[in-house]
Amino acid sequence: MPPPRKIDLIPTELRERLKETLAHRGFGDIVEVTDELNFWLEEEGLELRIGKTAVGNFSKLLKDQREAFAMAETLLGDMDIEQEGEMHRVLMQMIATSAMQLMQHVREQNGHLDPKDLMSLGRMLKDLMSSAGIREKIREDERVRIAREARESAAEDADTVARELGMTSETAAAIKARILGV
Repeated sequence: MPPPRKIDLIPTELRERLKETLAHRGFGDIVEVTDELNFWLEEEGLELRIGKTAVGNFSKLLKDQREAFAMAETLLGDMDIEQEGEMHRVLMQMIATSAMQLMQHVREQNGHLDPKDLMSLGRMLKDLMSSAGIREKIREDERVRIAREARESAAEDADTVARELGMTSETAAAIKARILGV
């Protein structure tokens, strides 16, 4: 198993401070941010030094993550539950295709897939499939709620009309109960 990346060895509070600094500087000024990070590490009494390549890669990861969240928020913000479900299905297909391409690439190259990458891919697929089930449940609950509200509205309308037509309260209640299915 490969050794952990140095950036993963820094304390959580310093990593959060690094994230904030990178975001504040527009994910740029890598050399200066790296110098600041190493100064913070020294202040904490840690003998760990991080290179600008590691900070640059971390910065790119954060920027890509922020852009992905912004894109998802924009796309999903205007969608109803049906459109969101369709988007979810498309994402699932894209991930499955990427997984197949990754396995094909591994086969064509050296036949070796890093277990960490395989585990990450498997977890991503599992989480996506789990969220698909949750989405389906939400969609079904929404359909049931809409149908119930429609029945209740129709029952209230029928009750009002029955009373306006001079029917007895028992007859109006029977019509209402029949519409509600009780």
